Amino acid sequence: MAFAAGALISALAIELAFEGAQELHRQGFNANASTAFIGCGFALGSVIYYFTSLFLDQKGAAIRYPTRFREYALGQKQKDAKETIELLSKCDLLRHLPPEEVERILPCVRNRHLDGGEVLFRAGDGGDALYIVARGKVDVLSGAGGEPRNGHVIEEKLAELGEGQAFGEMALLSGGPRTATIQSAAQTDLLEIGREDFDRLLVRDHRLATAVERLSHERAIRNLSSGAANPSQWAKVAASNLDHLSKSEAEKMLVEAGHGAGMAIVLGNILDTIPGCLVIGAKFAGLATLSITLILGMFIGGIPEAAASASMLKRAGYRPFTIFALWSAVLVAGIVAAAAGKIFVGSGSHTAIFSQAVAGGAVLAVVAHAMIPESIHEGGSLVVLPTVAGFLFALWLSLAQSFV
Repeated sequence: MAFAAGALISALAIELAFEGAQELHRQGFNANASTAFIGCGFALGSVIYYFTSLFLDQKGAAIRYPTRFREYALGQKQKDAKETIELLSKCDLLRHLPPEEVERILPCVRNRHLDGGEVLFRAGDGGDALYIVARGKVDVLSGAGGEPRNGHVIEEKLAELGEGQAFGEMALLSGGPRTATIQSAAQTDLLEIGREDFDRLLVRDHRLATAVERLSHERAIRNLSSGAANPSQWAKVAASNLDHLSKSEAEKMLVEAGHGAGMAIVLGNILDTIPGCLVIGAKFAGLATLSITLILGMFIGGIPEAAASASMLKRAGYRPFTIFALWSAVLVAGIVAAAAGKIFVGSGSHTAIFSQAVAGGAVLAVVAHAMIPESIHEGGSLVVLPTVAGFLFALWLSLAQSFV
């Protein structure tokens, strides 16, 4: 794939950009105008490819390649965790913990739903969890929250807690009894961190244990409000540390992203294929005019690209027949694109040259966005050698054809 990337870069530079500029020069353009004309086409092609690819990746097409999927999965993980982290940052206790360790806390966070008027716990119950209001609101009552007790009802309202506000923090430190009753004032969603989960987390993480031990001191608890870190800064640091995926997270996201994403995957593969095929068709005027370097680059790069894609699709739960059908659709689309390039683009006119430059920009974006990253992912820094080799080989083929 690295060799093919080098060959494609050479073909784009010589057979598209340079030859297109030469044709414009013969038509009266100077060097600067030719460069600007070709450059605008390449820029437009790369922008179209980038945003279309980004859209399809969000629909599931990212699972085609390991590096693209990793980029998608990390972005999805950070997106899903952002709201939770922002809510956690409003909790004084958690905000005093190192924000770099927030990823260890997230698996302990559970969702809890309360119907309107539902009692979460009553005064005197054992403290077993910390809660943060995600949506809705809850009332803090001084007694049984409307329940009969000793023949009469005690339900004095002490406070109302809304989105982002936390309660029950002392339960994570001491596990003492509840001092008030909590009752939902409307349909309410809570984030819950159980004391047992948090205790297990402390056993595994010395830094968190040290931080909690420091907070459990009576003076630190009294000064939480005055000594708290800035919530937005804490959330920013916490989110910035979600930069890796566990194997279980990756596999779960892979299956979720791949479910029902067949069309996005087909369109993503077609997007990678059509630009090059359009150029090949546009430049075709007989066997002697075939762009051997472009064809060779796409063919050599397509083999490992298809293999990597098939492996990812299989991990996502796709059957071999389905994978074969997906790539067969790409093959048909490539043939149609080459025919369309010959019929509608052609060569020689200003429109044709600009269209070829747009397609060339998209091919260059494919090289930078998929082929080179995949090569580095599989081969490491060693890929620089076959990339240069591919460039030189394609250069030799172009010169050999030109000097005949």
